[in-house]
Amino acid sequence: MARAQRRTRRPASARPRALKPVRLPKAAAQLIRWERVCRIATVGGTGMPHLVPVCHVLDDGKIYFGSGTDGRKVLNLRANPELALTVDHYGEDWDALRGVMVQGTAALIERGPRFRRIRRLLYAKYPQYPLEAALGDDDSVMIELTPTHVFTWGLD
Repeated sequence: MARAQRRTRRPASARPRALKPVRLPKAAAQLIRWERVCRIATVGGTGMPHLVPVCHVLDDGKIYFGSGTDGRKVLNLRANPELALTVDHYGEDWDALRGVMVQGTAALIERGPRFRRIRRLLYAKYPQYPLEAALGDDDSVMIELTPTHVFTWGLD
C-alpha cells in the first residue's frame, strides 16, 4: 500500500520576499558598467548554490545577462527568483581592491521587443557574442536583475 507523501513547506524565512528595489550608487553603477564579467549565484529547489560567470550590461539601473533556456541558472531562477551578483576588481595591491555585490530579484524575458533590445545591448558591449554564443529567439532567455540590496567595498 502506497503512503501519501507529506508535502513540506519552505519556512517563511526561506520563501522569496517581495523586496523594494534600490538604486545603485553611482560608483557601483560605473564599476558594473565598465567591468566585462560578473559572477551570479542562484539557488534552485534542491538548495544547492550555483555560481557562474556571465557577460552583463547595465541599463536604467538594472543588470541584464543572457542564457540558454535550459541553463542551470535559468532553471534555478524559475524555482527561486532571488539571486546575487558580484563585480569586482582584484589587484595585488589590496589597498586598491574594489567591488560590488548586488542582491535582487530576477525576471525572465523570453521573447519580444525587450528581449531583442537587451540582446542588442549585449552584442554592442561584447562584439564576439553573436558569433561565439548567439542568443537566439527560440533557445535563449534574458535575465533582468532588479537590485534590492547593494554592498560595496573600495569605492569610497
